[in-house]
Amino acid sequence: MKRRKQIKAAKRDPLFVDGVKPRPMYVDYKDLELLAKLTNRHGKIVSRRKSGCHAASQHAVAKAIKRARFMGLMPYVGD
Repeated sequence: MKRRKQIKAAKRDPLFVDGVKPRPMYVDYKDLELLAKLTNRHGKIVSRRKSGCHAASQHAVAKAIKRARFMGLMPYVGD
């Protein structure tokens, strides 16, 4: 018997607005709700594979999370 491959639906980039890439790619470090969604419970930045971000989006997210951590808005480690 042949195994059927399951086709996974492509994840949508959480930073795109109505499917359109924002120009320039910038994530506000003060948007703690969005940044909290893109970190796990230990405070680590979630990978592109899990978050569904494109490369440019992931780079902007990582930069924003690091800025927020430095400013004291987000913890370096989770609970």
